[in-house]
Amino acid sequence: MNSAMYYSDYLQLDKILGSQEPASFKNDNQPAHDEMLFIIIHQSYELWFKQILFELDYVLKVFNKETINDNSEDLNLVLHRLRRVIRIFELLNQQVSILDTMTPLDFLEFRNLLTPSSGFQSTQFRLIEATLGLQMDSRHQHTYYKRTGEGGFTQGDYNRINEREAIENLSELINKWLERMPFFEEQFWKNYKALSINNTEAHIFWNDYRQIYKTGLTEREANKIVDFDYVFFNKIHEEITAENVSQLRSNFSAAALRAALFIMLYRDFPVFQTSYQILDSLVEIDHLMSNWRHKHLIMVRRMIGMRVGTGNTSGAGYLEGALNKHYVYRDIAGLSTYLIERSNLPKLPDELIKHLSFNTD
Repeated sequence: MNSAMYYSDYLQLDKILGSQEPASFKNDNQPAHDEMLFIIIHQSYELWFKQILFELDYVLKVFNKETINDNSEDLNLVLHRLRRVIRIFELLNQQVSILDTMTPLDFLEFRNLLTPSSGFQSTQFRLIEATLGLQMDSRHQHTYYKRTGEGGFTQGDYNRINEREAIENLSELINKWLERMPFFEEQFWKNYKALSINNTEAHIFWNDYRQIYKTGLTEREANKIVDFDYVFFNKIHEEITAENVSQLRSNFSAAALRAALFIMLYRDFPVFQTSYQILDSLVEIDHLMSNWRHKHLIMVRRMIGMRVGTGNTSGAGYLEGALNKHYVYRDIAGLSTYLIERSNLPKLPDELIKHLSFNTD
């Protein structure tokens, strides 16, 4: 007969609660009281990172499907998983305040015992970044990430990160999903009444939208139409620079961003509500990760000032660079630049409205 399940056995608490071994309590070191807090906080981070990866793996499986039915449970479950990731990152941001109860002098009691390990070596956090779509070449001081051995990753962890980066990430899958949006097919636009003369090669809707957007720009914003043409149609005007190009669009294609903007504009239609919330959730995750990096930066500055990090990075300097550069869904977040007033939105043709409303009559 099987023995009854016991709480401690199910959670393997012997392993978990027995895994805190402060270095300052070993050998002839002077015990540092706050090292226990330091260990538990970072172990908690890693447990939550594991859960985030578990949720993101599910999301990847859905978007890896050849066809995705927007009116099925798939996208609703994706949204649910992403919202859970958001809640976890909110919690992680709050946990930094607990670590802030440790003073710089408390940290110095055991800091040198940590060398050359550092939070930079969190393989799971790197896997989260890679899964979301942060490319190696887009990382701040990306040569740091290619180090193995002292101060860098073990060969095994380095290989795990490279393996994850070698497969399609969520950003790439979202881009493909958006590009497949069928709402600009000719069958839906036969009875559309154009508001302006089509003087571009764009779809009749986008020709009208461009004109409305351009008309609504102030004198100081007039050059935004140049940005609009590049972001959504790959058109490069003479006044646009190579630096502008990389800032305006990085991870998403023009076709994908047109679809994302269309979803944002008409998100009140039933078929778009979940899609819009998924895009919004990805932007929110990006922002929360940025907040986490910012809180970490402030904490490091408080603890060690501008000293070199224990893993031989530039410490606060590295964290500040990563904070400014490590955005994955900046393209989606930037779409608000190209919105127009709701009252000025082109009226969609009845054929498309029926499709967007799940009306099959």
